[in-house]
Amino acid sequence: MKTSYHSPVGLLTIEEENGQIIGIYLDHQMYNDQADVLLKAKQQLEDYFYHGLQQFDLPLLLKGTAFQKRVWNVLQTIPYGSTFSYKEVAEKLGLNKGYQAIGGANHNNPIMIVVPCHRVIQHDGGLGGYGGGVNIKEYLLNLEKKAKM
Repeated sequence: MKTSYHSPVGLLTIEEENGQIIGIYLDHQMYNDQADVLLKAKQQLEDYFYHGLQQFDLPLLLKGTAFQKRVWNVLQTIPYGSTFSYKEVAEKLGLNKGYQAIGGANHNNPIMIVVPCHRVIQHDGGLGGYGGGVNIKEYLLNLEKKAKM
């Protein structure tokens, strides 16, 4: 089941399977399923964008490779308003030079914002890439920085 949410960064599709969120991504198609977990996700996204919600409380079903899931689990430990470098994420996984693999896992993150891949930046402070576009990554980081102040 899917529903749509009009967010400040564009139309987001929220997708669920068996009561768990399996996807949040930018989309151009409207959906309006009313499953409880979808309504909860919409409310929490609303609270994130407009009321400073710092911690999501949603049941997630992450679909990916074992490596991707390990990366996505690390992403969920990055505090609101903070960033890790690709290098720091690699080091947390015990990898000395896995930066590109970390970038690939970030790019394939199926649950944007809630699994905060936008909080991963380059070691030199540059933003790096973002599946939704660097402008959206910058918006999300600035939103969190302002709300944390």
